Amino acid sequence: MAVMTTLFEPLTFRTQPGIPALEARNRIFVAPMCMYSATGQDGQVQPFHIQHYGTLAAGGASLVLVEATAVNPVGRISPADLGLWECEDPVATAALVEGHRRLVDAIHAHGALAGVQLAHAGAKASTYPPHPGNGTGVMPLDQGGWTVVGPGDTPLAANLGLPQPLTSDGIRGVVADFARAAELAEAAGYDIVQIHGAHGYLLHEFLSPLTNTRTDGYGDSPASRYRIHCEVAAAVRETFTGPIGLRVSASDWVPEGVSLETVIDCVRAVDDACALAWVDVSSGGIPIDQPIPAAKNYQVPFAQAIGAALAEEDIVVSAVGMITDPHQAAILVDDDHIDAVSLGRVLLREPTWPIHAGMTLGLHPSELPIPPQYERGW
Repeated sequence: MAVMTTLFEPLTFRTQPGIPALEARNRIFVAPMCMYSATGQDGQVQPFHIQHYGTLAAGGASLVLVEATAVNPVGRISPADLGLWECEDPVATAALVEGHRRLVDAIHAHGALAGVQLAHAGAKASTYPPHPGNGTGVMPLDQGGWTVVGPGDTPLAANLGLPQPLTSDGIRGVVADFARAAELAEAAGYDIVQIHGAHGYLLHEFLSPLTNTRTDGYGDSPASRYRIHCEVAAAVRETFTGPIGLRVSASDWVPEGVSLETVIDCVRAVDDACALAWVDVSSGGIPIDQPIPAAKNYQVPFAQAIGAALAEEDIVVSAVGMITDPHQAAILVDDDHIDAVSLGRVLLREPTWPIHAGMTLGLHPSELPIPPQYERGW
């Protein structure tokens, strides 16, 4: 007998007036996970990406969110990051869009929604791709690195670059880059975009009082620290017609860090700016070496608190972090304040986890998104 759960019920993302609602086939999302597999420092989609994300879509998740994709070259975590930016050569820009279009097609071919996380790494940029045999920390200029930017001039760690504080013009440039990246994402066919505001990258650096000590209206109060979030969200809404999501770090795991109340206020303000459809609740990233008590459901209370605060809003709330068991996931989405789960590393180990989860919970194979080519395997 099947376990009664909402985990495999459809989920609707809000859209703008006049735009058809966007429905996900279940409540299991693929969290953005960097693959560091672009080559040539040009941000281009490679055959690996198409195979990787197509496989995840075939595994039964409802939304496949493509990894952190830089909105400009300076915003890459490493030279091997994907990108969506305006190149000097229009042919190169078209090639970026075409690569993402092929990636979107691979995801859509298996019935999943395609999303992309638009990102700027801020002071955590210009690092070696974290593959075996590579160096660690900041990549020197003579090895392909670049000067990083942030809200201030303090590096996030001893082995990271010294950031140049963004000027007001620089901030406007970043906002414009997010808008252009969203426009290119729409051209590539993405169903949804997520603004990356977590894990110690640029927008999180602005939000956290640990890294933002500005006094120019972008850091002299909690509302000033999330001003850039609102400007990015409003600009993205101007160029992207589909649902917009936001990923947040709900805690820095130190008392002096960002408060949950400020994060909730930030989410509300972003909603006002763009009619937010989805908030994905993570944590950590500032300080980089801060111990985090990672364990089963360790980030769930943050998602529950944000979900409760947004109970009257039509915003999807997803929980993340060490969610690996089907029964665990089913219990979470049965919570009144959590609508979905975003899964990461477990899907690297087992791309068909969503199908296995459905079988474990007692659903019949005919009730699950099994590709017809694989049906005889179940």
